Amino acid sequence: MESRNGLGYAVAAYALWGLVPLYFAALKPAGPLEVLVHRCVWTAVFGVVVLAALRRLRGLRTAFQPKLVLAAFVIAINWLVYVYGVHTGQLVETSLGYFLNPLLTVILGVTLLRERLRGLQRVAVGIGAAAGVLLTVAYGRLPWIAITLAVAFGTYGLIKKSVTVPATEGVTVETLVLAPVALVYTLLFAGPDGNTFVSESVWHTVLLVLAGPVTGIPLLLYAGAAQRLPLTMMGLLQYITPVLQFALGVTVFAEEMPPVRLLGFGLVWLALAVLTFDGLRQRRTAVTFAGTGQ
Repeated sequence: MESRNGLGYAVAAYALWGLVPLYFAALKPAGPLEVLVHRCVWTAVFGVVVLAALRRLRGLRTAFQPKLVLAAFVIAINWLVYVYGVHTGQLVETSLGYFLNPLLTVILGVTLLRERLRGLQRVAVGIGAAAGVLLTVAYGRLPWIAITLAVAFGTYGLIKKSVTVPATEGVTVETLVLAPVALVYTLLFAGPDGNTFVSESVWHTVLLVLAGPVTGIPLLLYAGAAQRLPLTMMGLLQYITPVLQFALGVTVFAEEMPPVRLLGFGLVWLALAVLTFDGLRQRRTAVTFAGTGQ
């Protein structure tokens, strides 16, 4: 029963993240920076309300850590670039960033944690590098949106891995750190074009306020899933998000997908397939050794 609930939570979280571009596109004429401001402020409010309902507000005192401050600014970069990609009609490239994330995680493990690459991991990274070169040629420029998203989210995950703070408290702390900066920007620097909160319709104002729940609910679902499912299962399910984003980019947002770019994406998917196969094989081997007592 627990695993079934966990599967439901995971699918819901990843699906919501995959469909969230539809929400961000509806926030226009608010620009990416204004959306980031409201996302920080209202997610902080949402987190405080949830913690108050759970009677866990006291946990915020012990949750404040220097690493979470760093995590806050890293995830802010991720959020800003993501919304920029959606608003400028580059959703396919944003999906590429999340396809690249597992490969980048492996690279971070090697460079920062001094982990050793297995044979198939080397193959996957090599295919990923070839895909990067091909996509750079296909786009006519470095796919900086995808790279920034992958690096920012990978770094965020690396920081969070070393912090023992529950998900709700962690995200609330991060957005509480960002909220004052966001409010100062809005009050002092935004100008009339950067503050559509009151200048547009009531529906637009409501949508901006809903940035809190839209950000917070998938994170709570993800936390519930992570407690109930093996990491391998979570890793496989994570591809729901970029697959949905890619599908939206090609269909709903009608982005061009020339053959060369499609080939580049194909190489990325091949690299992910190799990486996934290696992870499943390694887990099966570990289970076998554990079962034999070795």
